[in-house]
Amino acid sequence: MTETFPFSEDVAWTPDPESLKDTNLQRFMNREGIESLDSLQERSVTDREWFWDAVLRDLGIRFRTPYTQVIDEAKGPEFPGWCVGGRMNIIDSLLDRWIEEGHGNRVALRYEEESGETRLFTYAELNREVCRAANALTAQGIGRGDAVGLLMPMCPELAITFLAVIKVGGIILPLFSGYGPSAVATRLQDADARALFTADGFRRRTKPVALKAVADEALAQCPEVARVIVVDHAGLEVSMDPARDLAWDDFIADHDTEAPTAEMDAEDVLMVIYTSGTTGRPKGAIHTHCGFPVKAAQDMYHAMDLRPGEVMYWMTDMGWMMGPWLVFGALAIGASMVFYDGAPDHPEADRVWDIIERHGVTHLGLSPVLIRALAPQGSEHLERHDLSSLRAIGSTGSPWDPKSWKWLHQHALGGTRPILNYSGGTEISGGIVCGNFFRPLKPCAFSGPVPGMDADVVDEDGNLSAEPWASW
Repeated sequence: MTETFPFSEDVAWTPDPESLKDTNLQRFMNREGIESLDSLQERSVTDREWFWDAVLRDLGIRFRTPYTQVIDEAKGPEFPGWCVGGRMNIIDSLLDRWIEEGHGNRVALRYEEESGETRLFTYAELNREVCRAANALTAQGIGRGDAVGLLMPMCPELAITFLAVIKVGGIILPLFSGYGPSAVATRLQDADARALFTADGFRRRTKPVALKAVADEALAQCPEVARVIVVDHAGLEVSMDPARDLAWDDFIADHDTEAPTAEMDAEDVLMVIYTSGTTGRPKGAIHTHCGFPVKAAQDMYHAMDLRPGEVMYWMTDMGWMMGPWLVFGALAIGASMVFYDGAPDHPEADRVWDIIERHGVTHLGLSPVLIRALAPQGSEHLERHDLSSLRAIGSTGSPWDPKSWKWLHQHALGGTRPILNYSGGTEISGGIVCGNFFRPLKPCAFSGPVPGMDADVVDEDGNLSAEPWASW
């Protein structure tokens, strides 16, 4: 059967002017006296001091000691110093802020595993577990400046550890759960990791996938990793080195649910995350408290219009930059994030759409590769679910093809809501270009640069397009 779509080849979606009035970005422009998106875009790249100061205020990022200068380029533009003199810990803006402002009962984390088990954590509950883990880290002698590897499935303990390491002033080292021993060892060695958090394994289509065994083989090359914490996630038997390994339950046992948060310099490192390594030795991107989290939140808040209390489900692994991006961005905004540990088409091809309906997902993020796999199985898998909670779908990780883009736009979004194509990089904390709620969209296209980013459209000879974003 041939699919038909109720829009032209040129423009697939046109924004509703009335709906723009209530967007995060329009409110931001109103407060700052900016008349149009074009004006904002121009000023955001020509007056960076003003723009990033305004972004930090708009997001409500907390500083214990205010910065005296937004950006210092004394060492050249390639070595900028951000939020000079500022003292902070990004955890203050991810957890404490929402609890203190009376939103502790808002859901922060929605977790679902392949078996169907679901667990919800409010901001207050997540904070208590983070504090417990932070105290456990301190008891193990792990703290300021210590790198900690995270080789885990997308489970609640991963989110808790991620935040707890940052809370004590440590450095998170996210590792893709599909890495082999050599890739894990290389990254642990390169980052001088002192500890590793892992799990016995996870399940895909009910079949067990060992993870601790991979960690053990990698750790044979990493004697400097003195402590390994193991989560019993899949019920698999594992070997435990009594001198090095500790079960998660024993790690957190008897620790208090209140803990101090280390005060850091705004430019202190909070994460080292690695590029894929497809072009040589893997390269670790170093990110700071006032860097990656702010950019992630700004992209979600301004370009994708995620709002406090809404639900972001980006299909990812923590070892891909979109994992940390999900945690930092959603929590900085006061939204809810979804962790799903399982195959996207198990037990049936409607699993993703079922998750959207049951968790009230407002923003779904995926790779076009997934849609190319799901579309041939038919649109009835979507049509049996209520997807009206979706305000937008984000995409990144691979190029679109028009047929798949149109299929998703029509069947998941009814042709009335945007697909926010998103592209940037691990090194820059997020997006260079993205769809948005302000400009008409063509299939497979971007709307333009994320505010604060400078990008042009050129032809094969390097000539600038007269109307660059009309051609995207």
